[in-house]
Amino acid sequence: MGTPDFAVASLKALVEGGYCVVGVVTMPDKPMGRHGSVLQASPVKQYAAAQGLRVLQPERLSDPAFVDELHTLRADLQIVVAFRMLPRVVWEMPRLGTFNLHASLLPQYRGAAPINWAVIHGDKETGVTTFFLRHEIDTGRIILQRRVPIAETDDAGTVHDRLMAIGAALVVETVDRIIDGDGSVETTEQESLTTDTAPLRDAPKIFRDTCHIDWCQPTERVYNFIRGLAPYPAAWTEILSADGRRMALKVFRSERIAEPHALSPGAIRTDGRRHLDVATEDGFLRLLDVQPAGKRRMTADQFLNGTDVSACCMA
Repeated sequence: MGTPDFAVASLKALVEGGYCVVGVVTMPDKPMGRHGSVLQASPVKQYAAAQGLRVLQPERLSDPAFVDELHTLRADLQIVVAFRMLPRVVWEMPRLGTFNLHASLLPQYRGAAPINWAVIHGDKETGVTTFFLRHEIDTGRIILQRRVPIAETDDAGTVHDRLMAIGAALVVETVDRIIDGDGSVETTEQESLTTDTAPLRDAPKIFRDTCHIDWCQPTERVYNFIRGLAPYPAAWTEILSADGRRMALKVFRSERIAEPHALSPGAIRTDGRRHLDVATEDGFLRLLDVQPAGKRRMTADQFLNGTDVSACCMA
C-alpha cells in the first residue's frame, strides 16, 4: 500500500525479490492539467500496472466494497509505505499483520513529513523504521531500524533518495523475518527508546505558510530551513521593492556567510551581477538557486541578470 516514488522502491524490491505480491493499493488517479481533464496515475500504480499486478484504488479505505475485495486477496501480510492512515478492519486483516516503513528513527518525527523536519532541525542523522500498525499513528512496536547520516550539504531531496533505497532493503529484511517466524518476530515498544535528553519532535504536514522564510532567525537556522524544504515544496520569501511591489521567490540552495553586520534582517546586499546576499540575525545567506514566481528555477546570477534588487529587501 503506497502512492509516491518513495513507495515504488519497496514494491520494486519485493517484486524483483520474487515475493508473491497479490495486490497493490494506491490513491485514485488525480486530475491534472489546466481543466483537470487528464487523469494522472500515482507512481506506485504506474509501476504495478507495468508489472501486471492487481491494483485497487479506493476512495475510502473503510468502504465495505473495498474491504470485501481486499479480503478476497487473502494476503498473509500487508506492507504500508507512504500511504494513508488505515482503518482497523484493514490493518488487522492479514494473519501475519500489517507493518509500515517510516522515514525516521521512531519515536522521533511521527507524522507526514519526517525527512523535511529532520533536516530543518539540523539533525546529524536520521533513518528508517519498520513497525507493526496500531490505532495511534506511527506508534506501533518497532521491528527494525537503520541509521543514516545527514551531511551539512544534504537537502530533503538527497536524504529522501538515500532513505528510499535503504528503506526498500529494510522492507525486504522485515518481510523475511516475519515469514521466518511465521508472524512471531522480536519487536520493541517505542516508549522504551525515549530519553529525557532527547525530547520527541513531531513531523506535521507542511503547508505553504510553513515554508515562509523568517530572516530574523540565525543564519544556521535559516540555512537548515531552506535545505529542509528543497527541492519540494521549497522555502519562499518575497522581494519588497521601494514602491511597495512584492515578488515571490522560492529559494532552493544557499550558503552561509559568517560576517557581523548592522543591517536589518532581510536586507539585501548585492553586486548586481553575481552575488545575492540576505542579512539574517547574525550574518548573511548567499542565495545560489532561486525561482521567481511564474518562471523556471535559475542560479542567482541568472536572476540578477534580469532583475534589479538594489533598492529592495526580503519580507
